[in-house]
Amino acid sequence: MATSNGPVLLAFWVSPVSQRVRITLAEKGIKYEYKEEDLFNKSELLLKSNPVHKKVPVLFHNGKTICDSLVIMEYIDEVWPDKVKILPSDPYQRAQARFWADFSNKVCECGHRLWQKKGEEQEAAKKEIIEMLKLIETELGDEKYFRGDVFGFIDIALAPFTSWFYTYETCANFSIEEVTPKIVAWAKRCLQRESVAKSLSEPGKVYEFVCFLKKRFGFE
Repeated sequence: MATSNGPVLLAFWVSPVSQRVRITLAEKGIKYEYKEEDLFNKSELLLKSNPVHKKVPVLFHNGKTICDSLVIMEYIDEVWPDKVKILPSDPYQRAQARFWADFSNKVCECGHRLWQKKGEEQEAAKKEIIEMLKLIETELGDEKYFRGDVFGFIDIALAPFTSWFYTYETCANFSIEEVTPKIVAWAKRCLQRESVAKSLSEPGKVYEFVCFLKKRFGFE
């Protein structure tokens, strides 16, 4: 699926992995068609285009289908090389970017347990996500972005999860700014970019959505 104006993105409004792709397209200045998916009643389009995982995001371009947010990000970077590059040209730096971007997926997985679990399981998840964020903060160091002054692959991969920080903190009763202040400062810098600000969900809306999920699936 593709329109005469460019690619089509099948996504879900609050999905951080979908927002990765939206940020990438915005950074590149690529026009595209956005199609909202109903994850509670998955469309035939989603099931046919991503039969393996049955998840968003899915990018349609030139009659082809590309799945998985990090794969889509790399695809966009390669197909539109004349635009700003989100992956470094150096092989080692590129490998490092892929490593930390993949690691950011574990933050999402652990974050889910923070609002789905209670008691000892929640405490274990909280300890784990704090350790993860500290590792990521060490990688960031005192830089503006993860590639110094260049906003790139790791920043895009991780930034969408920052709109979930309020939910993590509220559900598990802790402060991310207290344990990783540099990560919170970096998140604020990212939000100053139009591509990020227009792609991320408001933290309050994320929390409302999580409360809805907790009621719907009995996590309360």
